[in-house]
Amino acid sequence: MLRIGLTGGIGAGKSALSKTFSECGGIIVDGDVIAREVVERGTEGLAALVDAFGEEILLPDGALDRPALAAKAFADDDERKKLNGIVHPLVAKRRAAIIAAVSQDSVVVEDIPLLVESGMAPLFPLVVIVHADVELRVRRLVEQRGMTEDDARARIAAQATDEQRRAVADIWLDNSGSQGELVERAKDVWHNRILPFAHNLTERQPAWAQARLVPADPTWPDQARRIVNRLKTTCGHRAVRVDHIGSTAVPDLDAKDVIDIQVTVGSLDVADELVEPLLAAGYPRLEHITQDSAKSDARSTVASFDHSDDPALWHKRIHASADPGRRTNVHIRIDGRPNQQFALLFVDWLKANPGARKDYLEVKRAADASGGGDIIRYVTAKEPWFLDAYRRAWEWADTTGWKP
Repeated sequence: MLRIGLTGGIGAGKSALSKTFSECGGIIVDGDVIAREVVERGTEGLAALVDAFGEEILLPDGALDRPALAAKAFADDDERKKLNGIVHPLVAKRRAAIIAAVSQDSVVVEDIPLLVESGMAPLFPLVVIVHADVELRVRRLVEQRGMTEDDARARIAAQATDEQRRAVADIWLDNSGSQGELVERAKDVWHNRILPFAHNLTERQPAWAQARLVPADPTWPDQARRIVNRLKTTCGHRAVRVDHIGSTAVPDLDAKDVIDIQVTVGSLDVADELVEPLLAAGYPRLEHITQDSAKSDARSTVASFDHSDDPALWHKRIHASADPGRRTNVHIRIDGRPNQQFALLFVDWLKANPGARKDYLEVKRAADASGGGDIIRYVTAKEPWFLDAYRRAWEWADTTGWKP
């Protein structure tokens, strides 16, 4: 099952996008609908709202007077938090029950108005944001929903900012044009990203594609931050730490457009406990890769460790993203082992040493040219440089007192 978190500011077009995904075959779990259900007449949710906001939020027949509740709940942040504290847990409980009844090969689109505000974004393998600028949203709310301009602006101001939404968005869909344009964008995303993602998860396989060296992308750290938050949520207490590693973690360094993340754990047994949670998060395991390559001479190259040349010291688990729109490798390594420590050291060493960074870029370019997009040939071509880089990096670590 692929679970998608869908959200957007009020008036941005979330309902239209949700309808399109439904027509494409998605199973829609609508947070607005559930939020209404859990406060219907006779529910524990409505009783809790009356206790919090008073009898005046009720209509004569005992049902919820939504405008009256809104007037109180959106008056200030404390009142809004009180409302959310009552409704959100009830909605989450009902949502979980609906999803539990869905087929495991489904694509479930969870339409959640306050996905960002509630901190739920890292729970989803893919987050889709529909966007429109504030003035357009105000006009839609006034013309299509009959709100006053003041009410519309108050609702918008009470929600997350565009910057907060961008921080969690895997897919950002602009809805400043016609509804037809939004539908076409949505269908393209569905057929070319969402369905392949869902297929890969069902097959427990990554989204394979050749990758060539590209100019440094200034958004890589932001993209990595989203992935790190997702993995921290997925791994929970089993992760000692989660870090952005590899070339995309080094500013202004050309790299393959693949985000590398290291999850540090206490043992490989713990890593093995994460197979199913990471699959659900969008990261199937690569069973054929169990250790880092070309490290059998670790004693001579990793100067700050006194250990045998036991290859087991370099064992790891690796997962890769099933999402064709964001290639990612997730390396799970044991806390304190040479490969875990070197992954952290390498990034800091390159950041602190422009000469090493320049040398590495030249090696990467030569390896990319000779590898022709083949990742095995690319990695193999870089190994001779790495054998000396291990020694140089650890010498720098000893000299500077570097600690992971």
